[in-house]
Amino acid sequence: MKEHKARKRFGQNFLQDTRIISDIVNAVRPQPDDIVIEIGPGLAAITGPLAGKLNRLHVCEIDRDIVKRLKTLPFADKLVIHEGDVLQFDFNSVAGKKKIVGNLPYNISTPLLFRLADVADDVTDMHFMLQKEVVERMVAAPKTNDYGRLGVMLQYFFDMEMLIEVPPESFDPAPKVDSAVVRMIPVKHRIGEAADFGHFSKLVKAAFHQRRKTIRNNLKDIASDDDLQAVGISPQDRAEHIAPELYVKLSNYLVQKAV
Repeated sequence: MKEHKARKRFGQNFLQDTRIISDIVNAVRPQPDDIVIEIGPGLAAITGPLAGKLNRLHVCEIDRDIVKRLKTLPFADKLVIHEGDVLQFDFNSVAGKKKIVGNLPYNISTPLLFRLADVADDVTDMHFMLQKEVVERMVAAPKTNDYGRLGVMLQYFFDMEMLIEVPPESFDPAPKVDSAVVRMIPVKHRIGEAADFGHFSKLVKAAFHQRRKTIRNNLKDIASDDDLQAVGISPQDRAEHIAPELYVKLSNYLVQKAV
């Protein structure tokens, strides 16, 4: 089979470390009847072992040459190939509770994670390879340098854990950054339920807009000192010192106050 050259515009780095591949498949724990969607199958490093354990495997791939390649593999009859940009893919078009797995292109990882939050209700779990720095931000606790908007917003939907650290030499070509595998399990209302999710989302974005400023300064057009104190937030605190639950609480307090 003709060798496939990694394409920079698609953010392609192909996993080739057999131990890491085995660890990822073991973490996913695929059962024959599971509904599994793999994002970016690439040269099928994870696709093959997954297909070996599943009756059917859905794959999302944007690269036409890789799509052609996938159709020639020995297990091609098990694959349902969705060709195109995963950012445009309708995950709800695959019916049932889904497991989603993938070595995500780093250049689209953040917008894709926010999109996946929208389908969390129909997901059992997700396992993704991402830039290690992104995973650290996703799982970060308050009062740490990595804690920020990404972590708060994803922790609203998911319980998350960094499972495996992956060095650059596990890929071909080797990326310039370390990678890590994260497990994301949807948990409804784990930090509370926002009465108005749009309001909550805008509030969190404003809170972390300028990290060096106090929460009082960042939210001056949204909440007064009295509003902050009413839900247990000190106006002098910085955004990274405030627990995710308190952002939900503040948003709900402000929404209720405006009624």
